[in-house]
This record gives sequence, C-alpha cells and structure tokens, in this order.
Amino acid sequence: MAPDLSSNASHQFPSKPKHEDIEAAAAAGGRRVDYLARAQWLRAAVLGANDGLVSVASLMIGVGAVSDGARAMLVSGLAGLVAGACSMAIGEFVSVYAQYDMQVAHSERSRGGGARGASSEDDGGDTQAQLPSPTQAAAASALAFAAGAALPLLSGGFVRAWAARVAAVCAASSLGLAGFGAAGAYLGGADVVRSGLRVLLGGWLAMAVTFAVLKLFSLAFKMNVVSA
Repeated sequence: MAPDLSSNASHQFPSKPKHEDIEAAAAAGGRRVDYLARAQWLRAAVLGANDGLVSVASLMIGVGAVSDGARAMLVSGLAGLVAGACSMAIGEFVSVYAQYDMQVAHSERSRGGGARGASSEDDGGDTQAQLPSPTQAAAASALAFAAGAALPLLSGGFVRAWAARVAAVCAASSLGLAGFGAAGAYLGGADVVRSGLRVLLGGWLAMAVTFAVLKLFSLAFKMNVVSA
C-alpha cells in the first residue's frame, strides 16, 4: 500500500504566504518606522517643553523657600528660561552635528571594501538624510524649552502673596507635566496614563527636593531674603 504523501508534504513545506498577509506585515512595519521617526522629533519638542517646565518651576520653588518676594522668583524664573533655552539649543546643535560626524566617519571606513563599501555608504547617506537639520533642531529645542518654562513663570511670577504664588506654580506645573507626559505617550504610541503619571511624579520629586535643599540651606545659615 503506497504511503500517503499529501499529509506529510503539507507539514514539511509551508504554504505560500497570501498577498493580504504580506500587505498587513508591511503596514505593521510602516507603523513601527513611523513611531521611531516621530519619537526623534518628540525628544526636541514635548520632552524639551517638559524639561523647561520642571527646571523653571523647581528654580522658582527653590527661590521661594528662601525669599518671600515675588520679584526674586520672577527674576530667577526668567533667568532660568533664557539660560535653559540657550543650553538646549546649543546641546541639540552639537548633538546633531556629532551624529553627522559619526556617520561620515563610518562611511569613510567602509569605502575600501568595494561593493560592500558602496552599500555601506548608501546606508550612511540614507541615515544622514533622516537626521534633522542642526539649525532646525536647535531652534525647536529652544522654543520647546521656553514654552514649557513660560507656564510656571507666567502663572506665579506676578502673584504677590507668597502662599498663593507657590500654589499657583505647583498647580500650573502639575497640569503641564501631566499634559506633556500624556501628549508624548500618545504621539509615541505608549501608554498615556502610565506615562503621564510618571512625568508628573518626576516633576513633583524635582520640585520637592529643590525646595527641601534650599530650605535646609536657609535654616543652616539663618538666611531669609525678604524683598518686594
């Protein structure tokens, strides 16, 4: 009796993938690439705004721990906004140019390998084309930092009563932290609630540590700045 080869063949040789399956896999891959490209700009936008908010809010809260005056908090917040925006712009400009330099060095090392080197050089050109403009990245980082820093600065910098001023900075910063965290998670394809809570708790921790350190410093040296 001849053996049944049809059932064995179906197990040994997989069936040819259908056209619909290939299209679905390609679409899934395209979504992954989309998220990666999107995250590159989120680092300079949403995350830059979050850095500005946390830095300036913590700075104002820390100054508020040793000074009762609204002017001192306003000036410190403004100084933090300008200095932080410049620092972010310079750092982003240098970072993007460093990526270019590394890619160029990789392409030059691959040129001596014939066809393989040409293929590597083509890959390097594609990678360079995907990198953002250094000037645009620097401007985006500076504007994002300034936008985030403006939130605590405008919310509490012009309030005269100390308690109301600190409360306004904390409340506005909390809303901004939760919003930036949720926006970054949504645009990047991550969990919105978890990311928002993580960013919110991190910002609270930064403000609490800054306030505690400056308060202990003022108590240790018996220093309390009182101004208008």
